[in-house]
Amino acid sequence: IGTLAIKHITLLLSVKELRHFHHSRAVLKIRPTAPVEFIEDKEKNKKPIVQDDLFERVAKKNKTKATFNRVVDVFTKQDVRRRGHVEFIYAALKKMPEFGVERDVTVYNKLLDVFPKEVFIPRNFIQTMFNHYPRQQECGVQLLEQMENYGVMPNVETKVLLLQIFGPKGHPMRKYQRLMYWFPKFKHVNPYPVPLQLPEDPVDLAKFSLNRIADDLDAKITVYQMPCTDLNESGQEITFPHIVGIQSPSQIDLLAKHNPKRPVFVEGPFPLWLKKICVYYYILRADPIPPEEKVEEPYDPERCFDYPLQLDLDLDRDLGDEENFDVEDLDEGPVFAMCMTNHGDQATLNQWISGLQETNPILGHIPTLFRLDSGTRELQVSVDFKPGPNQEHQESKPETEERTAEEVEEQPQIRHSMKQ
Repeated sequence: IGTLAIKHITLLLSVKELRHFHHSRAVLKIRPTAPVEFIEDKEKNKKPIVQDDLFERVAKKNKTKATFNRVVDVFTKQDVRRRGHVEFIYAALKKMPEFGVERDVTVYNKLLDVFPKEVFIPRNFIQTMFNHYPRQQECGVQLLEQMENYGVMPNVETKVLLLQIFGPKGHPMRKYQRLMYWFPKFKHVNPYPVPLQLPEDPVDLAKFSLNRIADDLDAKITVYQMPCTDLNESGQEITFPHIVGIQSPSQIDLLAKHNPKRPVFVEGPFPLWLKKICVYYYILRADPIPPEEKVEEPYDPERCFDYPLQLDLDLDRDLGDEENFDVEDLDEGPVFAMCMTNHGDQATLNQWISGLQETNPILGHIPTLFRLDSGTRELQVSVDFKPGPNQEHQESKPETEERTAEEVEEQPQIRHSMKQ
């Protein structure tokens, strides 16, 4: 009996000592183990690096559509799970203007194909309501917004890819539906569209710009001087600028009726943006005619049969109808002609006035004053993508603002002596 009691006591003591080593499952989860640390280090080493310079490494010199597609293929074949695809698509969108593929819908579809398929589609209404995978959806919307900025129309392949990636109720799919609704409506809304490729020749560009400003089918463009180079007596090379002008028959008639005692003014330069190119033009104008010198021309009822300029209708008016309208009528004076040149100095513009005298002989008897700004007078190209509608034109600072009557009368004699 004594031996059995001793064995029982020793067994109880050993059990108490073993209870010290028992732990709960929560303690085991909190305490890290060596295999877990090894897996974390392995995942850290496998994290993909953002491919910011991938385009520079693959396409160092030859930046074309083929090299751009090659970079996209290299990324897609690099990893099956396409890790880092959002960063890659953002980098590709920034590089597209450098490769000249910013207006190619097939390249945008190739970038959409980088997204993993059927992963970001919401499975229930709760995921749809809480913006399932917001980072990827925002990237897809950004891609469609760049297509909108460049005027690229999505096609059927774009719709199929968006359905496979984000489903029918994702934000990119809604953006696609808005584009397909508004783009056909505004495609031909501009009556004076600007071509994608503007002419590189400055004379052709000046002709296109003047036709766009004039808005008159009867206006005639005249090239007074072509750009050329010549050698003077001392052997130095002299560059002559181009001078292109435009004038309509109505402006010729208006200038012929101008009072020779009142001067005309050459003003400019005024900017005109054509996409990323800014050109400058000059105008020949006069001050508004005083009210006492205005002569009303008789109305010709046969000028237009379908849409007459005046209607003699005796309509009954109510006492509440107001005859006076609060409209500010500002008369800025007539514009007789316009021109463009790459050197807007007074000597160059004086050659333009001399050329106008062939069709407007009255200019030889009218004093001409020059009001030229001190700003730039040469063609400029914008560095940024968006043209400068936000740039404001500086107010004109006329060089000859105030002149006495004696100086105005002496001006024709000075101009004749310069031309001789």
